[in-house]
This record gives sequence, C-alpha cells and structure tokens, in this order.
Amino acid sequence: MNDDFNMSMRKFLKQVGVTSQQAIEEGLRQTDGVEGKSFEAKMVLTVEGLGVNHVVTGTIKGA
Repeated sequence: MNDDFNMSMRKFLKQVGVTSQQAIEEGLRQTDGVEGKSFEAKMVLTVEGLGVNHVVTGTIKGA
C-alpha cells in the first residue's frame, strides 16, 4: 500500500476512535446510575464500493 493510502487510513481510524469515545462519554454523562453497570456496544464499518461490512462488539463498563 502507498503512503497516501496509509495516511488516509490512519486519519479515518483516528477520527473514528476520537469521535466514538466522545459519543460514549456523552451518553454516560447523560444517563443516571451507570456506575457498575455494563453496556453492550456494537460498531459497524461499511466501505461502499469494496463490499466491506465489518462488525465489532464489546462491553463498556460505566464508571
């Protein structure tokens, strides 16, 4: 893969990570009684034109 691809991929993944964390933190702030609770999360990545549909699931624990 070339440098342009690598840079665009890293930029996209950084944006996904940062904005996703912000959204989750905002959700936790707006919800009462999250301490000690677990929340199931799912991230879906779709790349049009490549036929990519990737799903990642996990658990996020409230603080």
